[in-house]
Amino acid sequence: MNFASDNWAGAHPAIAEALSAHAAGHARAYGDSELDQAVRAKLSAIFEREVSVFFVATGTAANGLSLASVARPGGVAFAHREAHLIEDEGGAPEFLTGGARICPVDGAMGRIDTEKLEAAIHRYPPEFIHAGQPMAVSITQATEIGTIYSLDEILALAGVCRSHGLPLHMDGARFANAMVALECTPAEMTWKAGVDLLSFGATKNGCWCAEAIVVLNPDIAADLPFLRKRAAQLFSKSRFIAAQFDAYLTDDLWLKTARHANRMAERLAAHIDSAPQLRLAWKPEANEVFAIMPEAMHEQLQAAGVSFYPWHPPKGFDGGMAEGKILTRFVTSFATTETEVDSFGEVIR
Repeated sequence: MNFASDNWAGAHPAIAEALSAHAAGHARAYGDSELDQAVRAKLSAIFEREVSVFFVATGTAANGLSLASVARPGGVAFAHREAHLIEDEGGAPEFLTGGARICPVDGAMGRIDTEKLEAAIHRYPPEFIHAGQPMAVSITQATEIGTIYSLDEILALAGVCRSHGLPLHMDGARFANAMVALECTPAEMTWKAGVDLLSFGATKNGCWCAEAIVVLNPDIAADLPFLRKRAAQLFSKSRFIAAQFDAYLTDDLWLKTARHANRMAERLAAHIDSAPQLRLAWKPEANEVFAIMPEAMHEQLQAAGVSFYPWHPPKGFDGGMAEGKILTRFVTSFATTETEVDSFGEVIR
């Protein structure tokens, strides 16, 4: 009963087959193979416009290099206080940008508040050289606590960005999970809503190791090819990243795996909702479920073979956390089965 992370899941059989299928023979290196070009064409079709695509190894690299591509001297990027970019990247964005700062912005349930973003940007007036200069805004979709920005919320944040001449970046480590939950298209959740730059994650959703920076606005990120090379993220045999993306995008596999993960999260949440000692912290919106339980129960469940993590309550969370209770996170994936979820339900009952 593994609900620790979608990073713990293996690779979807179709992804593994694609890697094997392209293991033999020769192909042009460094992103010039026919398969690389075919995947770029597929992504352009999916996003309904010509996009530039840069394969990288990790989401951390995608986020850090995205910000590096729009960095400015004394640059300041804005992200939610509890964004992965701030909490879990080990300083990589600051390192890859050459010292840019990330300004935390508040907002309920993991989402940046537009008024608070406006106020944060105003702290860095362009004429005040000592403060530094705003360079970008980054949002996480789905957020670190499993919530989702609506299309209207993205549009509103993009409006703030446009008024200050700032590009909007989306950390899409769980892009597919958020998109199928919103029942929208990739274009609607990105450039049509004002997103300029996307970290397009596939590793959590069934791939072995496949992340990409997708440039949606042709007016930015001209230096990305050089930045990626300098950061040691240019694969020589990039056809093996392309092979994963090719299988991932074929016959809507990426949407099917995301929908399955989301359905398993709903099923798991229903079990938690009916258990006597647990309760949902908030309703899940993608493939992460957060529950409040007695601290002793956490140890009992782990002893029973359930893998999951305790979690820090988000700032301002008023969930009636009594003494001896903790917040916990459960994550489902393409590999989660109904049997696994229902077995967990039996354990907590």
